[in-house]
Amino acid sequence: MQAKLKALNLGCGQFHKKGYVNADVDSSTKADVVCDLAIFPWPFADDEFDLIEAEHVLEHLSDPFAAMKELARILKPCGELRVKVPHFSRGFTHPDHKRGFDVSFPCYFSPTFKGGYTGIELKLQKMKLCWFSQPHLKRTVLPAPLYWIGAAGGWFFDLLANISPFFCSRCWAFWVGGFEEIEFHFRKPEKQVL
Repeated sequence: MQAKLKALNLGCGQFHKKGYVNADVDSSTKADVVCDLAIFPWPFADDEFDLIEAEHVLEHLSDPFAAMKELARILKPCGELRVKVPHFSRGFTHPDHKRGFDVSFPCYFSPTFKGGYTGIELKLQKMKLCWFSQPHLKRTVLPAPLYWIGAAGGWFFDLLANISPFFCSRCWAFWVGGFEEIEFHFRKPEKQVL
C-alpha cells in the first residue's frame, strides 16, 4: 500500500484545497496553519511535504529567495514545488505586489548558473506562461461574455507563447497586453550521500 502524499497549499487565502495543509498569514481565511511568511523559519519540519503549491504568494514577499530557501527546506527530496507568480509584463496588478517574475527565475536555482546561483538547488521540470490567469477569480468579477472571450483569447495566446516562453517573454509579450502569470514546476533533487 502506498503512503499518502503530504501536500501544502501555501498562501491559500479563501481558496482552500481538499487534502492539503492550507496555510495563510490571514487568520480570517480559516487556514489550517496561520503563519507570517516573512518570518523564518516557517512552522514546518524539514523535508515535510511531497508537494507544495504556492500560487501568487512570492510577489507579496520582500525576499522571494529567502522564501524559496524555506520552500526547499520543507520539501522532501524528489518532492514537487509548483509556483505561480505574476509575469513582469502583466497588464493588471495588485497594489501589494512587490515584483513581477521572468523566465530567468529558475536559473538562480541551478548550480551551473554563473550569474547568481542562490545555493538553493531545484530542478525546473516545466515553465508555462498564462495570459488569462486565475479564472476562478475572474468568473466572480467579469460578465459572462467577457469572461469567455478572455478565456478563449487566453487559450490561443498561451498556445503560441508556450512554444517558446523565452522568445515570448523577450520579444512579443507586450504585443498582447502582457502575460498575467508564469508558472514553474520544480523538483527537489535527492539528497546526496557523502
